[in-house]
Amino acid sequence: MASSQGEPSPPEQPEQPEQPGQPEQPERSAGPRPDTGGGISGGTGTGKNDGKNGGRSRGLVIARPFGIPVHISPYWIFVALLYVFLYAKDFHGLGNGPTAYLLAVVAVILLALSVFTHELSHTLVARSYKLPVRRILLYPLGGVSEIEKEPETPLREFCVSGAGPGMSLVLAGAGLGLMQVFRYGPSGALAWTFMWMNLIVGMFNLVPGLPLDGGRMLRAVIWKITGRTATATIAAAWTGRGLAIAIFALAVLAGQYLVGGVMVAAVWGAIIAGFMWFGAGQSIRATKFRERLPALQARRLARKAVSVDAGMPLAEAIRRADEARARAVVVVDHESKPIAILNEAAVMATPPQRRPWIDAGTLSRSIEPDLVLPADISGMELLEAIKKSPASEYLLIEPTGEVYGVLAARDLDHVFAGV
Repeated sequence: MASSQGEPSPPEQPEQPEQPGQPEQPERSAGPRPDTGGGISGGTGTGKNDGKNGGRSRGLVIARPFGIPVHISPYWIFVALLYVFLYAKDFHGLGNGPTAYLLAVVAVILLALSVFTHELSHTLVARSYKLPVRRILLYPLGGVSEIEKEPETPLREFCVSGAGPGMSLVLAGAGLGLMQVFRYGPSGALAWTFMWMNLIVGMFNLVPGLPLDGGRMLRAVIWKITGRTATATIAAAWTGRGLAIAIFALAVLAGQYLVGGVMVAAVWGAIIAGFMWFGAGQSIRATKFRERLPALQARRLARKAVSVDAGMPLAEAIRRADEARARAVVVVDHESKPIAILNEAAVMATPPQRRPWIDAGTLSRSIEPDLVLPADISGMELLEAIKKSPASEYLLIEPTGEVYGVLAARDLDHVFAGV
């Protein structure tokens, strides 16, 4: 079962140029998108995502065991049909065409139930530790359990991660027992298929490298030894990347002795290795993202601002900002109350020769209530506020109500540049 860690990222904004007179800033780079992982056999995902799940489709709700929504990917049915076709070839010796396809359908249903049980095990153990679970998602190559918080201790991390593979191996044992009861015929073939699919799912997910469950178990062990979750995640992720390379190489070598040949083996090896490589990379980016959260302080990132009347020529407003070494302009009313913020992109799009003839208020965005933030806001609270009301600039105020400065979204994004 694959797993990945994710945190919400700064909301994406259009590229905003710097104020005139200021040095050019490096190109902005948003933090990693929240993601919940997933993979060939299943997955656990952690991280606080919004209710829309980062904009990703929820799919169709098919059940709510223990109150946990189970969603199925809209693409699942197409891949399921492909599985039916592939399984039917294996069952052709047990009957005519319709019988073989009926057995194949049962085998695909057993696979889906096996993956679901694997995921449900993760979520129930997480629930026992009071960890909120958003949903279980079943998709073409497996599933993912979306758990919204990280376990608080290495032991809990180990138990939540190991629950899925452990259940798969239990199901494989049950399949082995059924094989002793149904030795021959269609029932025996289904028991054999059930045993092997769960054995492969369980063993594969115990591979000790992120984003697999075994990688999270390795992460828990390193976390226990070092006491540092970031170190543990990076180590487990690079182990996962190393194993991805090894899996691809072994697939190519084994392809020389398999029926499909090197090409088929290389394709499957590339799919599995690519899944592991990019899943591990996501964990690395998410870890770097969390490490930079302490630097996400509105007060530290704020731009000094000057106040001007709405009717002041743009050229004069810019001159005053340059003179005061300010990088933002706040438009105020006749009572000196902030009513708008000069839009940086609009300023840069205005030719210098036209600026004396355009009022500052014309190129300003009205300050709506959601665009006013406390100067002391920071970390995840700041990210959530910006995600709720995307904009290019925000007004920062002191607890007394006085204006502290302006927070530009692109400055916030620079904190995560390179993540």
